[in-house]
Amino acid sequence: MPARVSPIHAVVAQEFAAVDQLILAECRSQVPLVEKIAHHIIDSGGKRLRPLLVLLAGRALGYRDPEHLLLAALIEFMHTSTLLHDDVVDESSLRRGKPTANTQWSNQSCVLVGDFLYSRSFEMMVRVGSMRVMEILSKVTCVLAEGEVMQLTNVRNPKISEAQYREVIYAKTAKLFEGATQAAAVVAGATPEQEAALREYGAQLGLAFQLIDDLLDYEGEAEVMGKNVGDDLAEGKPTLPLIYAMQQGSEEEALLIRQAIRQGGLEQLDAVLDIVRRTGALEYTREQAAICSAQAQQSLLALPASPYRDALSALAEMALGRKS
Repeated sequence: MPARVSPIHAVVAQEFAAVDQLILAECRSQVPLVEKIAHHIIDSGGKRLRPLLVLLAGRALGYRDPEHLLLAALIEFMHTSTLLHDDVVDESSLRRGKPTANTQWSNQSCVLVGDFLYSRSFEMMVRVGSMRVMEILSKVTCVLAEGEVMQLTNVRNPKISEAQYREVIYAKTAKLFEGATQAAAVVAGATPEQEAALREYGAQLGLAFQLIDDLLDYEGEAEVMGKNVGDDLAEGKPTLPLIYAMQQGSEEEALLIRQAIRQGGLEQLDAVLDIVRRTGALEYTREQAAICSAQAQQSLLALPASPYRDALSALAEMALGRKS
C-alpha cells in the first residue's frame, strides 16, 4: 500500500496504519481470484479518505476504542465495491492512473468481487455491534445504488437541471461521506448536536469533493488525475460545468454542448472545452464547491477544539485545491 505523508493523515497515523492492515486481513478469501481483484483495486493508490474521516471524527470526540478501526475498514470496503461496479458500468479504462480491474479481468468477475466486498463490509458491520450504525449504513448502500441508477438514466440527457445534478452527486458520492462521519459519531457516543454536525460535515465535504472532481474533468491533466480528460463528456454525463455552460452560452453554443452530450465521444471536446472556459462554468463550479466546503467547516464548530477538528477543517479546505 502507498505511504501517506499528509499532515492530515499524520494526526491519526498509528490508527491509519492499523486500518490498512485490517483492510488487508479482511480481503481474505478461499477463492484466489477474489483476493487478486480485491487487492488490485485496494492497493491502487487511493487516499483512504473515507476511513480517514471515520478516524478523525471519532478522535475529535475523544474516542479511542477499536470499533472505529473496524468501522473505518468496512467503509473503505463499501467504497471499493462501488468502484469495481462503476468501472464496469462506465466502461472505464483508467483509475488513479492505472488500468481498471475490468480491463484485466472480466466484467462478470469484477461485479461479483464488488458484491463480495459489499457482503464483507456487512459482515464487519455486525462485528461493530451497533444497530444504529447498521441502520445508517444500510440506508447509505440503498442511496448509493439509487444514485448510480439516477446517473445512468441521465446519461446523454442534456435537459438535466442543476437541482437534478445535485441530487445525483449527493446520492452517489456525498451520502457515503455523510454515513462515514455520522456512523463514527454514533460509535463515539456523540450528543445529538454533534452527530448532526458531523453528518452535515460529511455531506457537504462529499458534495465539494464531487464538484471538484467534475470540474477537473474539464480542467485537469490526465497524468495528475489518473484518468482521461473528457471522460465525462465521452460518456455523455451532463455535469455542472456543462449545465452551467449551456445556461450561459449562446444558443449555438448550447446546441453544440447538447449534441455532444447526446452523442458521447470526444469529437467535440475542444469546442466544448472552449465554451466551458469562456462562459465561466469552471469558476462557477469551483464557487459552488467553496460554498459546500465553508458549510462543512462551519458545522465543525459544534465539536470541541482539537487537532482532529483542525484536521477535519483542513480536509474541507484541501478538497478545493486538489488536482486528482
